[in-house]
Parts: sequence; structure tokens; C-alpha cells
Amino acid sequence: MSVLLNRLAAIFVAVALLFTAQTLTTPQRAAAADPGYLMVHFTGDGSTNQQMYLSHSTDGLHWNDLNGGGMVLRSPVGTRGVRDPAFVRSPDGSKYWIIATDLCIGCGQTWSQSINDGSRSLVVWESTDLVTWSQPWLLNVAGAIPDGRNAWAPEAIWDPASNDYVLYWATNVPLNGATKHRIFYARTSDFRTITTPQSYIERPGTQEIIDTQIIEMPAGVGNYRYVRASGDGQITIEGSNSILGTWTRLGDLSGIGLPGSMVEGPMWMKFNGTNKWALYLDQYASGGGYMPVLTTDPSNPAAYQKQASGSYNMGGTKKRHGWILNLTAAEEARVLARWPNTAINRLQSYNYQDRYVRHTNFDVRIDQNVSTSPDSEFRIRTGLAGTGTVSFESVNFPGYFLRHSNYDFQLAYNDGTSQFAADATFRQGAGLADSTWSSFQSYNHPDRYIRHYAYELRLDPITTATARSDATFRVTN
Repeated sequence: MSVLLNRLAAIFVAVALLFTAQTLTTPQRAAAADPGYLMVHFTGDGSTNQQMYLSHSTDGLHWNDLNGGGMVLRSPVGTRGVRDPAFVRSPDGSKYWIIATDLCIGCGQTWSQSINDGSRSLVVWESTDLVTWSQPWLLNVAGAIPDGRNAWAPEAIWDPASNDYVLYWATNVPLNGATKHRIFYARTSDFRTITTPQSYIERPGTQEIIDTQIIEMPAGVGNYRYVRASGDGQITIEGSNSILGTWTRLGDLSGIGLPGSMVEGPMWMKFNGTNKWALYLDQYASGGGYMPVLTTDPSNPAAYQKQASGSYNMGGTKKRHGWILNLTAAEEARVLARWPNTAINRLQSYNYQDRYVRHTNFDVRIDQNVSTSPDSEFRIRTGLAGTGTVSFESVNFPGYFLRHSNYDFQLAYNDGTSQFAADATFRQGAGLADSTWSSFQSYNHPDRYIRHYAYELRLDPITTATARSDATFRVTN
């Protein structure tokens, strides 16, 4: 009955919206079991905000931050910051990539430096399940462009004609008497090697173009197979029947009150089960983050409609220039299980209660004065090796877990192997020195426990009263 009432309520809302000016009917989910949507994005400037974050939505308009609003991937390569990410899913769904700008404003790099002498590479992660990601690598895309000065805002789309991806991005380069950002492209099949970059999109005169995203249209919708939205002084809409063919300018969104002076970073999303789309735009001028405009015809600029502020919710974190993936049911289940909103905790030593477990240079020890240090913060996850166990994931280095190796502890990146899972999994039980505290028994060496010795964390047999105290901790916030 509750499902029926919810569906009737949804229908009533949809009908009401038909009579609301400046509002397109909010698309309803095609079926109760339809999966939702996953957004990858960054949240602002600084070394923490310029990392990878995920948000989930069941309807495409109301978003929930995953992982408690914390980062889910951190880049240790290049500038050690990432912006403007895009998801890429292989046609058979067996592989995924995240491609992103290698850029960290406010953490060692200024805008002027990044424009004129920035990273020529993109940051790339790879996964086979959307939850366990490789360590990232740098893909040099602009180094072969004469005097190419950076590489920003990458995107990729599968080209069935050539059976590979068209990878495209913006590079600032002197050309035809003007130094400005233009869009270049190359082909790739693995995001590790690319063909020689070629010029793709250039605007007249000194006008730059930085952000562009292409979508493929369903058969029978509109007059073009592909539509793209670009940030080029306006939010410009263009259509084409070939990714690398001739594109026709169809107009821009200034006519609906969204000039390029207000918004950038266009991000498409198709609603499940219906030919309706949201084009999310980043309100950079006001610092407002993303907002959606809805349409049933992406090729018609006049058909886009702004939404009342109460008709959508972007969640707790600010969403900046990202990408939205329509999830399958299996993908959604894996993603939600991997990044629940797990609390942030610290591990306090029982016999040195002014000390807490922390990592430093990926070594693990107990230290004083770490109450405000993210190095001492962990999310206690369901154990990587099985139910009824726990694993400790770093908050400021997501994907890195406390792991024993040769009975010593380190903070290590999860490589997805069964050996790593076993080494990073523990059984939490009553404290060996105080039953109101906790001790952590090794999953694959059950005769050993986590303990500190000379302030370093080790995995040891526990046979003495001192060792029992060393192996006892309080889980606290």
C-alpha cells in the first residue's frame, strides 16, 4: 500500500508541475526497481576538495553524498589534485575509467601557472567493478601539441565506427595569432596510449572554449545523432551526425537567462525510462555549484527550462564540474555497499591514553597531539575478507587500509587481491586488558593481535599483561 501511495503522490506532483511556469515535468522512475545515478565530482579549491567525490540519486534531481561526504579517491601523482572528472564505461560494461584534470589550485599552483605552464597530463583511474580502483597514472595528452601549456576538462565517448574512444580536452596554446584554450582530441582504446592529438573545436577570434560534453541521442529523437553543450562564453548547443564530423550551432542558453557569465561546466544526464534530460550547470559566478535545467529536446536551446530551487537538492557538499553515470542494478548495489556513510573514528591506546593510532609516511604508530590530524582518522568498514570482521580505511587517503606485512603495519592501497584483503581484515572483540575496550585479532593469523611496541604498530602473539595492555584500544570519535 505504501508503494502505491508513493506512486500516486508522485503522479500528483508530476501533474501539478505541468501547470507551474518555468518548470518541466519532473521525470518519474520507470519502475520501482530501477537503479539510480552516480555523480563523480570535486567540491572546491585546496588539496582536500580537489579530489574525487561521489554522490548518488534515485531520481536524478535529489542527491546524497556517499562516504559521508568524504573523498573516495585521492591523487598522489602530478600536482596531487584533480578536477573536472568524467566517467567512462566500456561498451560491454567490463571496465571503467575516471579521467580528470591534473590540477590543484591553492596547494602549490596558481591559476596563472596552471593556465600558462600547467600539467600537460590527465589523471586516470581504472576499475573492473566501479568500486575497486587502480592506482592512478598520468596520461600525457598535450605534450605533443606545439607549445601546449596545459590539459583541462577531459571527456571521452565511444566511437562505434572506429571501435575506440574519442578522448577530448582543452589545451591553452598559441595558434592563429591568439593564445587561448581550444579543444583537442585523440583516439585511445585503453587510456594509456593515444594517437597524435588533433585540433577539434576552436571558436573565432580570442574566444576560448574549455568545457564541452557530448551525448548520443536515441534513434528517432531530434535531428542529430549527437548533441554537445560547451562553455565558450555561453552555454552553446550544437548538433552533428558524426562525432568528428561537421557540427551545427543550434543556439545557446542565454535566452532562458543562463548566460556564460553565470554558468559553466555543462554535465548531461538522461532520465531512466523516458526521453527527458537534465543539463547540469555549475553556477561558478555565484559559487552556487550545480543546478539542473530540464528538456525533452537537447537540440533545441529554447526547450530548456530552469527549475524551482525546491524541486532539486544537491546534497551536503558543493558539486563542481563532474559527470553522471546511469547505473545498472548490480553497479548500484556495489557502489552503495562500498561507500556507505560510515562514521569517522580514532583508535585510542589503553595504556597510553594520550596517544592514538595514526599513519605518517604510510608507517603506522601511536602518537600524541593528533586530535585534529586527519592522519588519525579512519572509517571502520565491513572487513575486506568477510562478514563479522572489520577493516580500517584512512579518511584522508581513501582506498588505503591498515595492513600487516611481515607482522609490521603500514597504510597501503587496496590492490583488490585476496592476500591484501586477508592482511587488512580483523576480528573486533572485547579488550584483552579491559572488556569495555576493544582488541583486534588478525583474520589470517588468528594467534596474533594488533598491538603497539615502542609506539610502532605490530601484529604479535599476546602472552603477557603488558602485551594485553598494548593490544587494547578504544574506538572513539
